Amino acid sequence: MILLVLSVILVLVVAGCASVVWAARGGPPWTRAVAKATLAAGELVRASGRSTGNRNRSDDSSTLGGD
Repeated sequence: MILLVLSVILVLVVAGCASVVWAARGGPPWTRAVAKATLAAGELVRASGRSTGNRNRSDDSSTLGGD
């Protein structure tokens, strides 16, 4: 079941990316609408990542290879 859900999400992401490219090249009007929705969803995901903070970053300078 999880594989099915992940497959559907993957197909939607690939279709959204393809519509953005197609709309940029002057595709039909529906591709512009799908591209706009895809870009808006991407902004929402990016904004949600910023609000929770990046927990993987380390402020320790020793991890940067400094001596």
